[in-house]
Amino acid sequence: MLARKGCSTGSRTVKNGPNGGSKFYDCPIWPDTKCETFKLIDGSNDVEDLQVQLLEKNTTIAEMEVVQKLKDGKIKKLQKKKGSLEEELNGLKCEMSKLKVDMVKEKTIKANLQLALIIVFVFFIIMYYLK
Repeated sequence: MLARKGCSTGSRTVKNGPNGGSKFYDCPIWPDTKCETFKLIDGSNDVEDLQVQLLEKNTTIAEMEVVQKLKDGKIKKLQKKKGSLEEELNGLKCEMSKLKVDMVKEKTIKANLQLALIIVFVFFIIMYYLK
């Protein structure tokens, strides 16, 4: 088998030596690993080469599907969080509206009390001079 479990093969070109310019399949994380997956591409077995290419593409697709599932999960979490934040925002807006109404009521009460105080003061002055 060309690839070990967990490895996908990659196509590279030999740079130096007697096989210079030849293509070969190897582990895509080589030389950073001890994976010994290696096969020289000699063009004599096109079916096997196509099978390897198909394996590479299937592995890439599977990896992309996993990444997409992770992204979908993150999107769902963010949508739930967005929904709860919107609910909280609406609650705060409602609370702010109530506070504004309360402020208007307080201003009205304050103005009425000031007017009543002035009227009472004027009344006492009038009563004082009429005595």
